[in-house]
Amino acid sequence: MNGKTFKNIDEQIDILKSKGLIINDIDYAKSILLRENYFFLTGYRFLFVRSNTDKRFIDNATFEELYASFIFDRQLRNILFKNILVFENNLKSILSYVMSKNHGYKEKNYLNRNNFVHDSSKNKQINDLIHKMKRQININAKQHSATRHFIYNYGYIPLWVVVKVLSFGLVGELYTILQYEDKKEIANIFKIDIDSLQNYLPILANYRNLCAHEDICYNNRTQISIENTKYHNLLNIPKMDGEYIYGKNDLFALIIILKRILQKNDFNLLIKEIEYELDILSGKIKSINVDKVLDAMGFPINYKEIERVDLI
Repeated sequence: MNGKTFKNIDEQIDILKSKGLIINDIDYAKSILLRENYFFLTGYRFLFVRSNTDKRFIDNATFEELYASFIFDRQLRNILFKNILVFENNLKSILSYVMSKNHGYKEKNYLNRNNFVHDSSKNKQINDLIHKMKRQININAKQHSATRHFIYNYGYIPLWVVVKVLSFGLVGELYTILQYEDKKEIANIFKIDIDSLQNYLPILANYRNLCAHEDICYNNRTQISIENTKYHNLLNIPKMDGEYIYGKNDLFALIIILKRILQKNDFNLLIKEIEYELDILSGKIKSINVDKVLDAMGFPINYKEIERVDLI
């Protein structure tokens, strides 16, 4: 099987033109391709191709539209990323508070495996997580300003400081091995149930990493689906073969998660910012309707109504 070979910018332009993409300003297109990478930019071509089997561009599709879609996704990632970081900080703060209050705040307390779930099937996971936490403490003890301060002044690092140097994925996994009472106390603060929070954490971690590394976001599908919520019903999301077609493992599922875990004002601002970016994109694309972008995102047409509906 022949592999992909290097193509210079002129050859990349020729490929796009041969597939029917209109390029009005060649120099502009060359500049964008050099700075943004042909491979990542053409990841948005699926909005503008004729079909799943015919990869030629539709009539009147332009390079400017392709780039506008790329920029929209970048802005979308920025909006999602900052809101996921808000939740990450909330989770770390709440988890460290609950664990410190219930079990103690020094290493001998939060690294004591007896303070985690008493389930033999979780023993390996508990031991691995304790090892990972110890490793992060050792790595950051004298490098991170907060951990260095506590080591030098108090001889230990409290849990509420340690969580600052733990990855979101590690903190999410840590939640899964807490004792039931601790899990419930944390979930209650977010006003959701334990199972939902455990389901949401790896999805949030997936999107956090995707956003941080500038991967394509708008049409991402996660391996994990979220449970049906009243939001699906209240927004009258249609079903196919008994399953909701939006809001399960797509970007709108993430929006439903954020609706449940963010403060109301933060979430409402998030929706307004996404609406703003969609309006900008709508004004820049002419060969397709913005509804096609919404469908690729897994957004129902009435997605903005989620700002006003609440779980009963």
